[in-house]
Amino acid sequence: MNVTKHVLKGRQLHKEGYPRMVPAEQGEYLEASDHERIAENNGFIVDLQADRLLERILHRDNMNNAYFSVKANKGVGGVDRMSVDELLPYLKENKDTLLSELWLGKYKPQPVRRVEIPKEEKGKVRKLGIPTVVGRMVQQAIAQVLTPIYEPQFSETSYGFRPNRSAHDALRKCQEYANDGYRYVVDMDLEKFFDTVSQSKLIEVLSRSIKDGRVLSLIHRYLNAGVIQHGVFERSEKGVPQGGPLSPLLSNVMLNELDKELEKRGHKFVRYADDCMILCKSRRSAERTMSGISKFIERKLFLKVNKEKSVVAYISKVKFLGYGFYIFKGKCRFKLHEKSKRKMKRRLCEILNRNKGISNEARQRRYMQYIRGWLQYFKLADMKAILKNVDEWIRRRVRAVYWKQWKKVKTRYRMIRRYGIPEWKVHEMANCRKGAWRAALMLNSVLTNKEIASQGYMPMTSYYLQIYKN
Repeated sequence: MNVTKHVLKGRQLHKEGYPRMVPAEQGEYLEASDHERIAENNGFIVDLQADRLLERILHRDNMNNAYFSVKANKGVGGVDRMSVDELLPYLKENKDTLLSELWLGKYKPQPVRRVEIPKEEKGKVRKLGIPTVVGRMVQQAIAQVLTPIYEPQFSETSYGFRPNRSAHDALRKCQEYANDGYRYVVDMDLEKFFDTVSQSKLIEVLSRSIKDGRVLSLIHRYLNAGVIQHGVFERSEKGVPQGGPLSPLLSNVMLNELDKELEKRGHKFVRYADDCMILCKSRRSAERTMSGISKFIERKLFLKVNKEKSVVAYISKVKFLGYGFYIFKGKCRFKLHEKSKRKMKRRLCEILNRNKGISNEARQRRYMQYIRGWLQYFKLADMKAILKNVDEWIRRRVRAVYWKQWKKVKTRYRMIRRYGIPEWKVHEMANCRKGAWRAALMLNSVLTNKEIASQGYMPMTSYYLQIYKN
């Protein structure tokens, strides 16, 4: 089917369905008078009863907060190509129509725009669905109201997509269980979780807490909105599209059924989104758990367990959230998993690519931005020795970049002389005919470690030692 049949014509509201997640800033909106705000005259009586959810979702303050969230998160447009910057003018003109359609149950979300992100495994991709900005805003408004309802229901050992919880919290919980003797792991992998969720099962689970049929219907319409990829419309009769503000909450609602079953059986477990680790005291116990829980997942939740990736292993043999584990003096500690190291080096290769036509300043800025974010995430791991080797490799790549830039012999003469090198050495180095990677070793005496650091390439080891926590 052609896209044009599903994309807005003149951006009429009833065909525009998907809001976007984006908070804050936007001074002009903050300063707007009441009659200019999204939900101006809906002074509804708000109560905490589950059967009044739509009123709470469409309340002025909630809709305004949803707009700010979408605005702050930015992001690209959906199938209608409306940008986040266009959202405010659009809402000022069409907010009444939007609210009316939501009230009457006539609102029809637009299909999501499918984007494929390459995975670590060669040839495999992660499918993301990008809603329209209007769609993201409506989803965000729903999520803001449902989150306080479901948060008290979620397990204490569930950490993904939850307020005031992080991957580090999940890792430390695994460490705590391992130190208590639970060192055999059921590493459970759900095959294409977001793409295979049973929508009917999800609606059934939602209906236990949501008694407002209008809200259930609205969520169902989002699930059934469909996907547009390469200009072709595809129906979405199963799955929850990744990329919308509501999807993380819906995934937790679904997998909370697994959490409750694990708690009922008395298992020690840690779950982060669809990554679940069940910890046992013996291999035999872990194997029994694997068999029993796999049956529950497939027969009760209608999800599929990836038999190839789901394993029973000692904790030192598994990977969780990019980390590995090891036992030292009877205590469980964190290490950098080899796959995470390879991924990091691939990314640094891209940033420090000597064939890219970017300025040294831009390259340095990207480098610092990346290593700070990466090290903040992996700061729990013991990896000082690893980072020392990586730093040497990084400095060699930086030297290769500079050698590539000094293309001509006369340029090399001029640049090398700056560092006070004897003239015979300048002559020797300037006339070198080696490739950039081999020549980089020769530049150690010119572009010293200290000099490279002064150029803005802070060693990863230095920053790691500042923030290391374990």
